[in-house]
Amino acid sequence: MTLPRSALVSVQSTPYYHCIGRCVRRAFLCGEDTYTGRSFAHRRGWIVERLALLSSVFAIDVAAYAVMSNHYHVVLRINVDLAAYWSVDEVLRRWCALFAGNPIVQRYLANPAMHAAELAKVNEFVELYRSRLVDLSWFMRCLNESIARMANEEDNCTGRFWEGRFKSQALLDEAALIACMAYVDLNPIRAGMADTPESSHFTSIQQRIAAVERSDKTSTVINTETEDLSEVIPRLMGFSGRLDDDHGLPCDLKDYLELVDWSGRAIHPHKRGRIADQQPKILQRLQIEPSALLSYLSRKEDSFHHVIGSKSSIREAAAKLGRTFLQGIAAAERLFPQRI
Repeated sequence: MTLPRSALVSVQSTPYYHCIGRCVRRAFLCGEDTYTGRSFAHRRGWIVERLALLSSVFAIDVAAYAVMSNHYHVVLRINVDLAAYWSVDEVLRRWCALFAGNPIVQRYLANPAMHAAELAKVNEFVELYRSRLVDLSWFMRCLNESIARMANEEDNCTGRFWEGRFKSQALLDEAALIACMAYVDLNPIRAGMADTPESSHFTSIQQRIAAVERSDKTSTVINTETEDLSEVIPRLMGFSGRLDDDHGLPCDLKDYLELVDWSGRAIHPHKRGRIADQQPKILQRLQIEPSALLSYLSRKEDSFHHVIGSKSSIREAAAKLGRTFLQGIAAAERLFPQRI
């Protein structure tokens, strides 16, 4: 059953969300149309560049992303505390990087010396814009509308480009977050588009590996298809190495890369799929069941729907949303059997 976004997104339950956008009628977003022979590969860069812009404007951080041929995945964190500290001018500067703003806001930016009544009205718009800059729906709207307009202009057509609204899943705990990030990063390998994480173009895992290789986590990743060093990329969330750290991802980057590499070898379509004896230690730290994780990463585990997390975290989220039940309890018991 379709649920309103307010019933799916609750920062009180979790700031982390897995979002998916898919083209209408499985039209080509950025792959190659075998019927016409036309390539849309350049559109993958559109999404990555737009993510870079939006993550620099919104108080929403990018944890992982993968751009496929007819859909994309992104894992986001809503950073409400950051937006709360923004000044009036900071909020307006960010909002006006995307939109013109109300006329009274434009007058304020040109000349802040205004009457008290006008300033009060400006402050009303500031709080409105501040709330939108931490709104997942507004972030995805700004992403999808922009890409749809560019694609329709290029195709010289009008109409819907995306399959309705985007799909979102709440990631209720650190184990769900890391498992979902690995799921997103391994999309090209699972689809047979790449053999290794470092060759998975337009993914956060490739960006992170390239940054490690250059020992510069803020520099621009090399687009291995075009060798364009000026490509704009998102600033990705860092790894804190601590499970109780609210400001960074809850493990070491080395451990996460090891997990993705191990998982990718096990689920690669041209490999035997054997589970290696030497399993990443992050599985023990996060109490994730290895074989169930591989089923989840291979799309064999489809029991999660609107939320992903341990059994207790799913029940807590349901209570906060005023619901008696959320789908995924049985899947949680398989994937996170040791977590309460």
